Amino acid sequence: MATENKNLSVYDKATIPNAKEFRFGIVVSEWNPEITEGLFEGSYKALLDCGGLKENIIRWNVPGSFELIHGSKKLITTQKVDAVIAIGSVIQGETKHFDFVCSATAQGIKDLNVLHDTPIIFCVLTDNNLQQAKDRSGGKHGNKGVEAAIAAVKMAALGK
Repeated sequence: MATENKNLSVYDKATIPNAKEFRFGIVVSEWNPEITEGLFEGSYKALLDCGGLKENIIRWNVPGSFELIHGSKKLITTQKVDAVIAIGSVIQGETKHFDFVCSATAQGIKDLNVLHDTPIIFCVLTDNNLQQAKDRSGGKHGNKGVEAAIAAVKMAALGK
């Protein structure tokens, strides 16, 4: 696994731009809330730790990971944000639904990044089981939400 020997929550704050002047959007899937809420908390706290202001962080919820695409698009076209974090969790089941949702969500977020100037950070866990998702949303591998927040700050700074 790519995260096997990496803690997703570790970053060197000295290398991160100050986020005080940036506005962030966080779009959160309501599917698998045990996982997505952990990812949100990681993102939110990391943004604050890097100087982000509470009033400059907008959270929108969407039903599932597939809907992150539309939620992110609406957020960047109706709100003045410097970066968006799209948070979701898709866990392998017994059907091919997992493959279709993961692929479409990744492609949709990629398409938005190509078509728009506002960076959208892909923070969608695509795990084989619930334990893997827990391990990456605040468990033994840290929190992918933290990693996504750091990417959002860096990309927002790149846009300035």
